[in-house]
Amino acid sequence: MQTELSKKLGIEHAIFGFTPFPAVAAAISRAGGFGVLGAVRYTAPDDLARDLDWMEEHVDGAPYGLDVVMPAKKVEGPNHQKLTEADVEAMIPEGHRQFVRGTLAKHGVPELAEGEVSGWRITGWMEQVARNQLDVAFDYPIKLLANALGSPPADVVQRAHDQNVLVAALAGSARHARKHADAGIDIVVAQGYEAGGHTGEIASMVLTPEAVDAVSPLPVLAAGGIGSGEQIAAALALGAQGVWLGSLWLTTTEADLHSRALTGKLLAAGSGDTVRSRALTGKPARQLRTEWTDAWDDPSGPGTLPMPLQGLLVAEAVSRIQKYEVDPLLGTPVGQIVGRMTSERPVQAVFDDLTRGFERAVDRINRIAGRSGQS
Repeated sequence: MQTELSKKLGIEHAIFGFTPFPAVAAAISRAGGFGVLGAVRYTAPDDLARDLDWMEEHVDGAPYGLDVVMPAKKVEGPNHQKLTEADVEAMIPEGHRQFVRGTLAKHGVPELAEGEVSGWRITGWMEQVARNQLDVAFDYPIKLLANALGSPPADVVQRAHDQNVLVAALAGSARHARKHADAGIDIVVAQGYEAGGHTGEIASMVLTPEAVDAVSPLPVLAAGGIGSGEQIAAALALGAQGVWLGSLWLTTTEADLHSRALTGKLLAAGSGDTVRSRALTGKPARQLRTEWTDAWDDPSGPGTLPMPLQGLLVAEAVSRIQKYEVDPLLGTPVGQIVGRMTSERPVQAVFDDLTRGFERAVDRINRIAGRSGQS
């Protein structure tokens, strides 16, 4: 499963795996793909350094990368003043706080223990936190820096290039892809509507060739709704130089969701059990549909706040829902490919399945084209 980009990065298969779990990212790299560790949950630089140290010890010398979140649009004060987390917290309306309290009370969600701090703080959506993460990451031999929400700032792109680190950015349209190219990005990740997490409104089958045409000769990775080798073959046929997979790793044995109930919901979910909702971060993100997302999407409610206000607003609530495994509210970002995630398997087993499916698809196309026996 080799492409020009995979050869450039020295990986066996053109499969890029995004995950918040170091053990999964390392296993992806060891299996011949390219593991990309999501950094947004690391609010303390020392925690990120600890896990990057662990990655270094467990990738067996294979390359890996880091994914940060630096939103192109930021909440700012007067005269573009930079705001602290406390400043942003103060901007959250009391009515929204009351709505959160009421929704939790309706479902009997217990309070956190006295003195217990929320374990789910997405201050990583704030640019300064992401910059602190980069100060740590550039001390490690990462080969790729990806940004999930727009192109990184110009100085970040330059800093990465100065250290021979490729820069990738996710795009939900050909217009976004062209903006990335103009900003000096090296790889465009064309993320279709089917994808988990933040995603746009154009399906992968349409978006991938549009992005390829828009930024040629820059390499494009296809993302969204991909969970089989046959789908990887289709993505490469559309002009992509690889695939970017995220949801598929959530039910691997190396993943650490800290919740058997959540794992069970993922294994039981079908491809129609997700929804694009602003409930989690303030931007449209595909996730399991729950009574929590329904409450925020209900027109009778207060509506969601812009990023990062929404994420700060719901941080403690999400921690409580997860800690106490309140089933009607329990969810996670995940794509429509969740319908194929029906069993827990090691990352290597997932790779074996992907490569076998890819080979089947290539053989099938060769037979159709009258080239039987060639691959």
